[in-house]
Amino acid sequence: MIVKEHITANNRLILTVCDKEIIGKRFETPNLKLDLGSDFYKGKEKTEKEIVKLFEQAYMINLVGQESVNLGLKSNIISKKNIIKIKDIPYVQAISLDS
Repeated sequence: MIVKEHITANNRLILTVCDKEIIGKRFETPNLKLDLGSDFYKGKEKTEKEIVKLFEQAYMINLVGQESVNLGLKSNIISKKNIIKIKDIPYVQAISLDS
């Protein structure tokens, strides 16, 4: 999975996690657009263990793709009811209330 770490002005971590095979692609429906070619998603490949460690530090997490979303479910940071699909690509955002 490809991970990009963004640090906000108040030093909070925003994390994007995207399946490697869909990075750089664009998906659209009449109401939604997902551009995985933007710099927001272009990061580095990381292992599940590394990503789960980052989940613990993140204020906001964006998960895109089946593998990434499944890791979020397995880690109990998201629930199935919050997942949307954009052209059959699962997408979800999570915000930590502890940060």
